[in-house]
Amino acid sequence: MSELQDRIKNVIENEPVALFMKGTPQFVMCGNSDRTLRALREAGAPVTAVNILPDPAIRLELQDLSGWPTIPQLFVKGELVGGADITEELAESGELTKLLEQKLGADYRESAEERVVDVLEPAQR
Repeated sequence: MSELQDRIKNVIENEPVALFMKGTPQFVMCGNSDRTLRALREAGAPVTAVNILPDPAIRLELQDLSGWPTIPQLFVKGELVGGADITEELAESGELTKLLEQKLGADYRESAEERVVDVLEPAQR
């Protein structure tokens, strides 16, 4: 496994909600990434975002790990939820909030901050 793939896997496994997207929450570069982020914001989710645009290797390594071909990719507690359409459908049906409560606990909204992680740099923890 490459060092980049290790860093991606670390984000997926250790962040409560990981969103691999085009751009950042402050500067979204894709309509589907925006739709996914909006659904998460409406659900009050804490979001750790990874911008896949700085290096094509991020997307390739992510696809190898997840088996999912498109961006964005949403993970909750290490589990792939899906992309924009699935996230929107879950939000519209109320299932996204239920999923977040089930995986993160009923008080998950209390830690609803947005942050960006750069997987091209070594972990800053």
